[in-house]
Amino acid sequence: MLVSASLEAAEKSQQRINAFTSIDSDLAIERAQDIDRRAAAGEMLGSLAGVPIALKDLIDHEGRVTTCGSSFYRYQPTESATVVERLEAGGAVIIGRTGLHEFAYGFSSENDWFGAVRNPYDFDLSPGGSSGGSAAAVAAGIVPAAIGTDTGGSVRVPAALCGSVGLKVTHGCIPLRGVFPLAESLDTVGPITRTVGDARLLFEVMQGLDGRDPWSRTAPRQGVAFSGVAGLKIGIPAEWLEAAPVANSVLQDLEDAALALGELGADVSRLSLPDLVPDPRLTVLAAGEAANVHRKWFPQLDKRYGREVEERLAIAMDVSLEEYLDARRWQAGLAGVIHRAFESVEVLLTPAVGNPRKVIGQADIDIDGTPTGYRQVLSVFTGLVNATGCPAITLPLNQPGTPPPAIQFIAPRWGEPALFGVGEALEAAEVVAHRTPPA
Repeated sequence: MLVSASLEAAEKSQQRINAFTSIDSDLAIERAQDIDRRAAAGEMLGSLAGVPIALKDLIDHEGRVTTCGSSFYRYQPTESATVVERLEAGGAVIIGRTGLHEFAYGFSSENDWFGAVRNPYDFDLSPGGSSGGSAAAVAAGIVPAAIGTDTGGSVRVPAALCGSVGLKVTHGCIPLRGVFPLAESLDTVGPITRTVGDARLLFEVMQGLDGRDPWSRTAPRQGVAFSGVAGLKIGIPAEWLEAAPVANSVLQDLEDAALALGELGADVSRLSLPDLVPDPRLTVLAAGEAANVHRKWFPQLDKRYGREVEERLAIAMDVSLEEYLDARRWQAGLAGVIHRAFESVEVLLTPAVGNPRKVIGQADIDIDGTPTGYRQVLSVFTGLVNATGCPAITLPLNQPGTPPPAIQFIAPRWGEPALFGVGEALEAAEVVAHRTPPA
């Protein structure tokens, strides 16, 4: 039984990888057996029938405890999040809850209360965050897919660091009801998988309007799909790349990917977009909203936060209304910037991260001899996308590296079909592929 094998793998991997905060063995087996009985009786089942899925531990699942990776938050919901309802309606079996950066406010998944999640490709390395446990569980082969959340890259960064596919959806496309917030104007839910086809399948199950979620939206139009990359116009944002802390090896990986795209018939060019660059107002925007979530608890002696998150929240509490509104104005202006970008190209191409090798316990990542704060290095190509509301996908390149190198494609709002088409074409050409970590 697939679910039994996943549960066994989850238990065996905990000491080495620590991907889970809890493993739901009894209820998962019970659900899997029920699905088997219904299948044997000839009942039509959903597209995910019997598929084991891991769930980030800030997404509510009826009867299970949501911890958000914290020392004190313990909530047992009587109703599942919309995404969980949809996954289970499709036949999925949730086998457990995955580790994360505390309250999703960080990019390492080094958690003071549950321990560090470790990267299956190298146990000394971080799997990224904040959905590190979800990405590690997929990369290690424990589950074929896992669900995370992405506010500034928290699906795409760990997917990139774990050699997997990570999808950040159009803001509002997948409902947030039942998902503990970090910064709701930026928050999204998305899948981490080993193939683009699996990401497409999960997206189709989870997306769609939920009238109970004030952030939920429906697509004003159907996104353009591509069956290949021949003739596709792809832009590499020049100023963004120049402003980023990015290792030379990562730039070479990007050049190799662009060359491979050109050989497949794509039109890849550098694009001047001087206003599409990392901006400190993104940090202000996220911090202002995070402060609003945590103000009822912070600071209280009986509500302990880990050192890094405590320091970040202390700064967030000082964000003024004027600073927050200025950040919102900047975010609103990005709509015009990104619209102009997509007037001349169909998708944008960037690295996934500045350098994927984040050593557990170290606050900096080496950028060709220059120690640079790890959050800046890991989020420099992902965070800006959340401010635009656009969808993006990170893909593992079929090249050597520990972890494997990764790239990111960005599409206009509601452009998920384009991302799937590009990704599947690159998989078919073997430019993109998931590589199993060493045992």
